[in-house]
Amino acid sequence: MILEYVPIEKLIDKSNGSIYKLVIMASRRGLEIAEGQPKLVAMDSSIKPSTIALHEIAEGKVFIAPGKKSK
Repeated sequence: MILEYVPIEKLIDKSNGSIYKLVIMASRRGLEIAEGQPKLVAMDSSIKPSTIALHEIAEGKVFIAPGKKSK
């Protein structure tokens, strides 16, 4: 399976313009996927959870809840 490139600009737009928030969001979602949570995008099971998380963010299926602060 060939993955299409996700531009960093598109990802940063999904994280309210913050690379820090993007990293936190992607790492938390990647951990959820690794622990068995269902994927929100159709991807091969051989793809790493962190890559799946970035694709989910790019498609707008994972987002930062308004008013929610990181711990």
